[in-house]
Amino acid sequence: MTGFPMKVLMAAALLGALAAPAIAQTAATPWELKPDTGYAYDRDGKTFSYKMGTSNAGDLLKGAKKVPRGTLFFIGQNGQLYMRTGPYLEGDGRFKFGPDQ
Repeated sequence: MTGFPMKVLMAAALLGALAAPAIAQTAATPWELKPDTGYAYDRDGKTFSYKMGTSNAGDLLKGAKKVPRGTLFFIGQNGQLYMRTGPYLEGDGRFKFGPDQ
């Protein structure tokens, strides 16, 4: 289960990226990740959500890593999920890689 929380966040990013065309024309909105739910991005590029319990939460956290603040998730032109740390906003708060660029 190493890295599962990272996959959870990446899957959530994938779900958000699928709505990117609609969001690109509006202000940024926060993700709504639900407690006790795991999000997965599998080897075939499919996304899933799972209802989680607490009986094996310790195993889930073994080898897990926190996602650093300032991390951007996105789908590349090849359909692959990517993540990038570092600045993604302009000084005035606009998305650095938006359609206006």
